[in-house]
Amino acid sequence: MSDNDGLIAGGLITGTDGITRCAWHGNLPDYQLYHDHEWGRPVTSDRRLFEKICLEGFQSGLSWLTILRKREAFREAFAGFDFDRVARFTDADVERLLTNAGIIRHRGKIVSTINNARRAQELVKEAGSLAAWFWSFEPGPQERPAVVDITHMRANPTTAVSTRISKELKKRGWTFVGPTTVYAFMQAMGMVNDHIEGCVCRAEVEAERQALARPK
Repeated sequence: MSDNDGLIAGGLITGTDGITRCAWHGNLPDYQLYHDHEWGRPVTSDRRLFEKICLEGFQSGLSWLTILRKREAFREAFAGFDFDRVARFTDADVERLLTNAGIIRHRGKIVSTINNARRAQELVKEAGSLAAWFWSFEPGPQERPAVVDITHMRANPTTAVSTRISKELKKRGWTFVGPTTVYAFMQAMGMVNDHIEGCVCRAEVEAERQALARPK
């Protein structure tokens, strides 16, 4: 979940178009577009999965909106998040990126992205693809709430599954992948559907999830 989750009671907000959505985008046009067309839609592209988990790491301590508005600069800076290319970055690239005003100039997070690119290569060798590995952790119905409402969302910034994924990634040498970061990644990439009941996108996202051929 993202910022401003409780703008109105129930965590929902009605836009100027008369449509009711999750409230966290605050009716900001670019944030609403992200909510409507990206957040929660299932993703099986290795590059997009790698991009998202890295950007969630950059978000640590910041708002997702800040990262979203810098996303194109991040993509340019990190070779479109092609992890095979990022894995070849050197110390000179770290210094270069630290001068890039378009991104978050945090040495630890930049170094982490390069490290995680190398770890991603190893994970592909292990599991065949990042998608196959991540989606193998998809929570079953028994691990999901009967109703997704704002009370549930506020009470669960992490889950047993996100904690398990975090531990497995850290064991493999990944960094900036704590349970909260991983759960935000799971929400955004459609491994769970956390659009609140009453949001126009909830049924659409669930239909996409039902139709998805899980990667193997």
